[in-house]
Amino acid sequence: MHPQMIDIGVNLTNRSFHKDREEVVARAEEAGVFPLIITGTSVRSSEEAARYAGLRPGKLYATAGVHPHDVKECGSGTLDRLRELAALPQVVAIGECGLDYNRDFSPRDVQREWFRKQVELAEELGMPLFLHERDAHADFAAIMRDYPDMIAKSVVHCFTGSGEELEAYLDMGFHIGITGWICDERRGRHLRDLVQRIPLNRLMIETDAPYLTPRDLRPKPKDGRNEPAFLAHIAQVIASCMGKDVEEVASGTLQTTKAFFRIP
Repeated sequence: MHPQMIDIGVNLTNRSFHKDREEVVARAEEAGVFPLIITGTSVRSSEEAARYAGLRPGKLYATAGVHPHDVKECGSGTLDRLRELAALPQVVAIGECGLDYNRDFSPRDVQREWFRKQVELAEELGMPLFLHERDAHADFAAIMRDYPDMIAKSVVHCFTGSGEELEAYLDMGFHIGITGWICDERRGRHLRDLVQRIPLNRLMIETDAPYLTPRDLRPKPKDGRNEPAFLAHIAQVIASCMGKDVEEVASGTLQTTKAFFRIP
């Protein structure tokens, strides 16, 4: 019996899943990974995520938001559409939203404007936030300090930052999402020490599939694609870094995730 765990970040609308999405979901459940939360990164992908999650009530959920890469496409109807999606029972958070100064696919002032607008939307709707921050810690923290009531309702997903950044986020009151980046001995080594500082009531786990395939996964997936079934492997690595049993990490993060997203 695999312990149950929830993958808080699956890009299931990504084209790499188009041919076998049903099988991917079935393999995840077989590995104890359910429900899955499908990430919305644009109005279109949020619509698709909500539609697909709606086919499997209680097994699939979705977020609705616009990723910083895509906010350059936002317009006058964007917030109204997100508000409509957020009213659906399967939509459990606003996001993925935030700041990305690593790629700068959208101008930084536009990123900051739409980050604020989505935080305000979540505040208005009383919903949690699924957040993205890359190479933008100072501006990201400064914006969130303007919305103190939202910080405890926010998860910084796919955290890959420094020890100082982690301490700042934990001191502020954020939840932290850890991915298979921790399995990468080149780029993720620092996370192996840092994850020990995150209490289980603030930790969530995720694959960010199809991205960030764990580098130490054996056998390696033929197409290199990450999928939610691999969360069991990521949880094992996190547990060993924390010096805990995988069952303890699974049940602790499960409770944290259910309470955060209000999943029964």
